[in-house]
Amino acid sequence: MKKLLSILTVMMFTVSTFAQLNLKSDPAHSRIQFTVMHLGINDITGNFDKANLTINADEKNFVNSKITFSADVNSINTHIEARDNHLKSADFFDAAKYPTLDFTSTSLTKGKKNYYTLKGTLTMHGVTKPVTLTLVYRGSTVNAMNKKTTYGYQVMGTLKRSDFNVGSNFPAPMINDLVRIKGDFELTAE
Repeated sequence: MKKLLSILTVMMFTVSTFAQLNLKSDPAHSRIQFTVMHLGINDITGNFDKANLTINADEKNFVNSKITFSADVNSINTHIEARDNHLKSADFFDAAKYPTLDFTSTSLTKGKKNYYTLKGTLTMHGVTKPVTLTLVYRGSTVNAMNKKTTYGYQVMGTLKRSDFNVGSNFPAPMINDLVRIKGDFELTAE
């Protein structure tokens, strides 16, 4: 009987191990973009060039997966050095005090085709708030360079910078309160 229980335990562990797929983003092919309206007439776009996404994927039921992503605030890049330095300052992100923005999922709901509603908590500028985003599975392919299966995911949403006290001294007519984000990630299994 002990032997049978041991065999069943090993089989259950093996099944649960194969049901999980740990995916980590490739830094060379992953970033988070943001877009905000300036003066009510023009979109200003930038990137967090250093960003990562990790998915602890439940292969049997993807909605049970756990998703995290983060960005290095010091990697902000709007292609204008003076603006980048200002965004890193205490007027906006205060990168010296709050060097990362971090998201952790709390739920994932299947939508149409490859779209999911992704809920979780976002910590930015020292403030943690619940947010709802869209996760899109873009597909997978075998990368000819490294022979690994590469998965594509995109995260999109709109945030209020005022919810996180980012740029609170700059009114909405100057810099809109709504900030659109889009993260593009290529991931491989660890």
